[in-house]
Amino acid sequence: MTTTLNRPSSTVSETLTVGARPRRRFTWATSRPWILLTPALIILGVLLLWPLVRVFLFSLQDYGLREIVSGKTNFIGLDNYVEIFTNPTLWTVVLPNTVGFAVLSVIGTVGLGTGVALLMASLGNFWRTVVGSSIMIAWAMPAVTGTYVWTWIFDADNGIVNQTLMGLGLMDEPFNWFTNQWTFYGIVLINIIHHGFPFVAITVLAGLLGVSKEMLEAAQMDGAGAIRRFFQIIVPTLKSVFAVVIILSTIWDFKVFAQVYLMPGGSGTNRSVLNLGVWSYVESFGQNRYGFGSALAVLLTLALLAITIVYVRTMLKEDKL
Repeated sequence: MTTTLNRPSSTVSETLTVGARPRRRFTWATSRPWILLTPALIILGVLLLWPLVRVFLFSLQDYGLREIVSGKTNFIGLDNYVEIFTNPTLWTVVLPNTVGFAVLSVIGTVGLGTGVALLMASLGNFWRTVVGSSIMIAWAMPAVTGTYVWTWIFDADNGIVNQTLMGLGLMDEPFNWFTNQWTFYGIVLINIIHHGFPFVAITVLAGLLGVSKEMLEAAQMDGAGAIRRFFQIIVPTLKSVFAVVIILSTIWDFKVFAQVYLMPGGSGTNRSVLNLGVWSYVESFGQNRYGFGSALAVLLTLALLAITIVYVRTMLKEDKL
């Protein structure tokens, strides 16, 4: 004789839903964070998102002084973008200056910052504080002030560099460092590295202080030199730290504006030193071609957005570790 046991329906439903993903119910507890964030999101949307939308709309127009005065719109579609990508200035001047300068700046900033961080890690607490406080002066200096200081140092008539070189007999007459594309960006490169390496140094130092000293001492006892210890122990350990400083430096150096624009010839009079940010500004406010300048600004924003996405993904991966 077979006996059939009737299981409660609730038990059956629980059995069927084992392993199933529970549905989130819209309750006050789950919606409260979004309700609290709504005012801030609205403000950010008005202050950030709407201007971006307006810039994009301007990039689709032939927008100049006539349109500003009349208040009329003159939509031309993607003509501004077509003009940008068919303009030889983009490929021969602007992109090489922007990308090449960003690469050299990141290499120089991260390299010098890492070297200073290694030096500070080897010092005692007192001298580490002294060095750290000293380099932070460069970080605290405004970009405009730093640019004018370096402009004065390399001034063709009264600059320290020209006077020193002529005093040593290495030059017969003053040299204008700002007319040549290479020397111009060489000065900008020094300016950017001088202003940016303290952030890298302090960030890398914070990571270095967390590296296992026992591991470094064991590697040294096994005969590993300083360079080998750096690349085989320190770099893998601080991989996430280096990723963050490299990506942030790339974002900052890719959109450099003041350090180029404020230099002699950087405001558009010397077309060979234009980068993407300065070209957008010059076309907008120098030539009154606000639609064309807006299209350049949109392209720069998209490039920075792509780099920012890489940065955010790197930070999320670091948080999961």
